[in-house]
Amino acid sequence: MHEPVRSSNLRSVGYDQAERVLEVAFHGGGLYRYENVPAEVHVALMMSSGKGGYLAQFVKGRYRYRLISG
Repeated sequence: MHEPVRSSNLRSVGYDQAERVLEVAFHGGGLYRYENVPAEVHVALMMSSGKGGYLAQFVKGRYRYRLISG
């Protein structure tokens, strides 16, 4: 289940703890799935005041991902 977030770049974030899958929906329409993301990374993302910046610094390029839609 995705949770809407306040961000100029991200629309919503979902996390499956059992699968360690982070899903991120962007305002531009893209939906990305990042694999093997630790729960603490998801928590830190959700607590961050700059979610787009956090995603760029601590998720992109560190975890395997694929475009789901968009």
